[in-house]
Order: sequence, then structure tokens, then C-alpha cells
Amino acid sequence: MAFEPNVPPIQAHICVKDGLAAIAFYEKAFGAVNTFHQMAEDGKRVMHANLALFGGEIMLHDEFPEFGMSISSPKTAGGASVAININLPKPGDVDAAFAKAIAAGASTVMEPQDTFWQARYARIQDPFGHIWAFNAPVAKS
Repeated sequence: MAFEPNVPPIQAHICVKDGLAAIAFYEKAFGAVNTFHQMAEDGKRVMHANLALFGGEIMLHDEFPEFGMSISSPKTAGGASVAININLPKPGDVDAAFAKAIAAGASTVMEPQDTFWQARYARIQDPFGHIWAFNAPVAKS
């Protein structure tokens, strides 16, 4: 549920189209664990879900236009407005996370590479339109 012990001080709460498919994708691509989900009365849309991943947590829900659509999925909005950044401990973790996400059906936004800010960095777009960035420190040269 949303208010269990050790709730992180900041959580991403994302909107998707087809919440159950999104949960399945995040489980496959990121090793997410679905710690809670509640379906809407229609039995088709996810009203709320909590997913533990990468040592943190995101929340997600389907679109509910009948409630005013103050938050839309990237598919409806025409693109993502933020990137969800995942800080990983080692450069090789960026490559592994990137490869796993691509194998699960994500698309490449930026191939893994060493950057001027001394990080190994990559970006993907998930099938629901959200952008995920993987970041890990590299040794200073």
C-alpha cells in the first residue's frame, strides 16, 4: 500500500495505457516486484500499483479520463515530459540494465556510453512512452 514503513521521500507516480501490461513489462525489463495493485471497478484498468525496483519504488495507474485527466500517459500526451533516472553502482550495471530493457521490448534512446560528467549513461523508452535513464560513475581519467 502507499503508506507502508520506509516510504521513500520522493516517488515517481506514472500514468500508462494498459497498466497490467506495464506491470508485466517492468517485472521483465527491470526485475520489478509488484508489491500492491488495485484494479478499477471496470476490472480492466489499474487504479493504483506499487512496484519495487532498483532499490526504490514507483507507483503507476491507468488513464482515467472520467476523472478529468490531470495526468495523461505519454502516449496520449504525445511524449514523455520527464526521464526516470536510475543510479546504479557500476558502469557494467548500465550496460546490463540497458540490454535487459531492450530485450524486454524497450527502444533505444541513447546507447550506453561514457560521458563528460564521468558517468556511464544510457536511455531507453519503454513501450508505454516513459523514458528511463541508467547512470553509474566511471573512474576519473
